[in-house]
Amino acid sequence: MSLNPTCAPTPPPLEHTSPPLSPNATPPPPDGGYGWICVISQFFINGFTWGVVASYSVYLAYYPSHNLFPDSSPLDFAFIGGFNFAFALLIAPIATLLTKLYGVRTPMLLGIILLPSSFIGASFATKIWHLYLAQGMGIGVAVGLIYIPATAIIPQWFLKKRSLASGICSAGSGIGGHIICFATEAMLQNVGLVWSLRITAAVVFVVNLVATLLMRSRDEEIRPNERMFNFRLWRSYEVRLLLGWSFVLMFGYIVLMFSLSDYAIAIGRSNSDSAVVAAVLNLGAADRYGRVEIAGTLTFVCGVLVFVMWVPATTFSVLVTFAFLSGAILGVFWATIAPLAADVVGLKELPAFLSIIWLSVVLPTVFAEAIALKLRRPGLGARSYLHAQVFTGLSYILASFLLFELGRFRRNAVSH
Repeated sequence: MSLNPTCAPTPPPLEHTSPPLSPNATPPPPDGGYGWICVISQFFINGFTWGVVASYSVYLAYYPSHNLFPDSSPLDFAFIGGFNFAFALLIAPIATLLTKLYGVRTPMLLGIILLPSSFIGASFATKIWHLYLAQGMGIGVAVGLIYIPATAIIPQWFLKKRSLASGICSAGSGIGGHIICFATEAMLQNVGLVWSLRITAAVVFVVNLVATLLMRSRDEEIRPNERMFNFRLWRSYEVRLLLGWSFVLMFGYIVLMFSLSDYAIAIGRSNSDSAVVAAVLNLGAADRYGRVEIAGTLTFVCGVLVFVMWVPATTFSVLVTFAFLSGAILGVFWATIAPLAADVVGLKELPAFLSIIWLSVVLPTVFAEAIALKLRRPGLGARSYLHAQVFTGLSYILASFLLFELGRFRRNAVSH
């Protein structure tokens, strides 16, 4: 499934026919066995890391409406949400290094301690900078320490079933986000902000601890490249296309993830309804995907849906329908990035390439929602998000063209 990352295009190896292994060759993935336990574990890790991050959209609507931090502005809360993603990705080189030195579980266990600690810290916040540190940076770093080391494990166990396994894992973030959005809204209404954060802390600690203890890598068999980065990979046209897709796509993804529930309020719906929209958005993300061509198609379709459904949506029913349909393809990046990266560079270079990918999308994750808020025109009511909607749709459509080009290039490489 890999291509030579540093040379001119060469056809990808066939998945079903391979020569006998030399003593130093990478053993083929077993396509099952204990790998399915890892899939279940990754499912829950995704649900209680990225699913929890997705539920920040409920807090994003809650904080400004309750004026809990008078020294804050809506832009502050947008940046805090962006910090969740940005610091999760910025910590990737350190997480990768810790994995190489001490094994996959060491950074994950550090994250498991930090994640609930950050939620508890946020429950004591009285100033906006407290939230920046706890609910922004702390949660982001914790998610990265848990998620980044686990990402490279599933491709090690699967080849022919790699897309299926990755799709099941990705469903965790969608289903987890769906459950946690509803639970967060219910807790905010019934036990208040402080205990909502503390209960979340207890749940994420238990679930992620059990899932992490069940994870098992095949690093000793595969012996991946020991470098945190391999910048020679940039020589590959395919690598540059995949990085371009990731970068552009993330602008649209962040805006959709964090703005849709606030848009529900902009068209006159309640905080409870905005939580429903956020939850349905995450429920739709439980779909599964294929590889280059399918991922490109889903990216394009998501952009089209923004223009044909979200832009004209002024009723709750249309908005929920859009949330479900777009949610089915919203998280295409998280569902496909590991198998796509393994396709392009192979298992040995996968950790180093993923480190580059994580860092490449830091800027979009930090600034996308801030850009959306700057594009918003509050005085226009239901049309207040028009410019942000166009920005989101164009991001997805442009990103899809980069992936279509990647598919075309790979097909031409095979034919020649």
